[in-house]
Amino acid sequence: MPQAERQRLDPFEAAIFDMDGTLLDTEAVFRDIVFDVCTELGFEMTHDVHRSMVGSSHERTSQLLIEAYGVAFPYALFDEKCRFTMRERSHLGVPVKPGALDFITELRQRGIPTAVATSSRNPHASHHLGAAGLLELFDTVVTRDDVVNPKPHPEPYLTAAARLKVDPLRCLALEDSHAGVRAAHAAGMQTIMVPDLVHPDADLEALGITVMGSLVDVHLAAFSR
Repeated sequence: MPQAERQRLDPFEAAIFDMDGTLLDTEAVFRDIVFDVCTELGFEMTHDVHRSMVGSSHERTSQLLIEAYGVAFPYALFDEKCRFTMRERSHLGVPVKPGALDFITELRQRGIPTAVATSSRNPHASHHLGAAGLLELFDTVVTRDDVVNPKPHPEPYLTAAARLKVDPLRCLALEDSHAGVRAAHAAGMQTIMVPDLVHPDADLEALGITVMGSLVDVHLAAFSR
């Protein structure tokens, strides 16, 4: 892959970010919680099952876990315990991905509208973005509660673009998950994957999306002088 400083992004009029794993360095924390809660409930979480969950909606995660462990899997209890533990740990602070704050700050300085498009529910998204000090930096936040169809459907990204009043084709989308990349690409956006816990596979690479190592690299490519 070419060095980020040698890359230039196509011009864009808005930037839309995924939240967990893209803006917030929370996926590794949540992974540990998922393993711990499954053990507590008498099930053995595997890395393959966990990877399939990354970036998935509430409904898709439930389906994946029932497929993996059977209909006896207590998803409602699992979800409650994971959310409770995640909220408790967030009181210690929610870590932000390297380069996120600087990139968002320059976008705002340039008058480029920004949004978040996340598969998380509104209470989770608002709490975590607020705890990270990022909530007020975005023009709008689209959550699972705002759409009928979650990622990998393009609706979350199309909704964000509509709220920003920018043509989806003129939007930059930043994602870390397979489902998110597919959603942004299907919306017609200039899609950048910044891998966190999962990396692009052959099918994702076939979409022709750009992969960069961090938001620092994206920032450089967006506004390289």
